[in-house]
This record gives sequence, structure tokens and C-alpha cells, in this order.
Amino acid sequence: MPLSAFFVALILIALLALSMVKILREYERAVVFTLGRFTGVKGPGIILLIPGFQKMVKVDLRVKVLDVPPQDVISRDNVSVKVNAVMYYRVMDPERAVIQVEDFEMATSQLAQTTLRSVLGQHDLDQMLAEREKLNAAIRNILDSQTDAWGIKVANVEIKRVDLDESMIRAIARQAEAERSRRAKVIHAEGEMQAAEKLAEAAAILARQPQAIQLRYLETLTAIAGDKSSTIVFPLPLDLVEPLLRRAVTGG
Repeated sequence: MPLSAFFVALILIALLALSMVKILREYERAVVFTLGRFTGVKGPGIILLIPGFQKMVKVDLRVKVLDVPPQDVISRDNVSVKVNAVMYYRVMDPERAVIQVEDFEMATSQLAQTTLRSVLGQHDLDQMLAEREKLNAAIRNILDSQTDAWGIKVANVEIKRVDLDESMIRAIARQAEAERSRRAKVIHAEGEMQAAEKLAEAAAILARQPQAIQLRYLETLTAIAGDKSSTIVFPLPLDLVEPLLRRAVTGG
């Protein structure tokens, strides 16, 4: 055997050996197929594959962040909004993630979009704005149950933004202003009612003690005299005027 042919054969063997060796990182797994049939999940570290007979599909086991694009949602009270979210998930079973679905990343993204529209469409706008934690949990539970067949675990879902159009923002502002005005009127009315109750109680007490009425009258005169007003009005008690009116009517 010529020396040159020996070196060529040696190089070919070395290249073949190198093509058989695959190195996987700690967070990677290889789903191996031999002549088209699934034969196991290997990794991490060094694995050997027979060229031409075995192929692998590499799967990343780290948590992935999926940005769900803005979705047009019509709430239960017929308000049109745009909602986007972010989802955190990871592959728990590489075998099912490769065999059960063609592209698990695309499938998960599409499922997240449809689930986001479906869940939020069952709630009012006020619930979307005030109950995000509850909605996040509901969306996560639905996604987690449906992606379990693909070997995927949904760790968390967060609604990022709920955008309204300008007309709806103005309508909500008018509604909030009307609510504040209503509360102010209710508070004012309650204050007036409480003041009226206290005045009625005071009047009832004064009616039982005529001397108290006279004392109150003198206090009022003292307060008026203390002012710097140029005009002083003296209130005349009705119990003094009533006898004079009675005499004038009877002619006595």
C-alpha cells in the first residue's frame, strides 16, 4: 500500500471519527433517530452518532421568553383593545417536543395568541385593568394544560399592556370625572343631612328651655356688635311681638 494512500485513508478515518462525535452543553439534549426511528435522548457531554444511519435534533432545555404580539380583543362589554403579553416556558420532555409537534416554538406562540384573545374576551374592560394577576393565572393554566402533550411547561404569563383608542380614553376620563362629581355631591348631601339633624336636636333642646333661647339671642347680639359692619340688624323675638299683634287685631 503506497504511503500516500495510507495517509489519505488515515485522514478519511479521522474525518469520519470527528463526524461521529457530537458535544452537547449542559442545557442541551439530542433526540436521536436511527434509520428514521426514535432511539433515545442523549446528552449532555460527548455523544457518538453513526454518519448516514443516525441523525439528531438538538433541543434547548433553558427557559424561553416568548413575546406575544399585540392582539385585537373585544371585551365582554364590547370595548375594542389591543393586548400584548410575555410568556415564559421550557421544554421538559425533548422526545415529545420533537415527535408530537412539528415546530413546538411556533405552535406555542400561536396557542398563546389564541388563548390570550379567548380568555380576555370573556371579561370586562375593568377586569382587564384591575385583575391582571387573576387573568395571568387563568391564561397560564390553560396554556400549561394544552402544551403538556408537547412536553412543554409554561412557567408564567404576564399581560404587559392594554391599549385603548383615543375615543375610549376620553370616554373613560369623562366617566371618572362624573364618578368623582357624584361622590362629591353625595358627601355634600350627607353633610347637609347631618347638619340638619344636629340643628333639629338643638332646636328641640332650646324649645324645652325658653331661657336658653334668650341667652342665645344675647350671644347673637354680642357677636353682631363685635363686627365692624356699619349696619346692625336686631332680630326681634316672636314672643315679644305676638302680644302686640293680638291687641292690634282685637282692637284692645
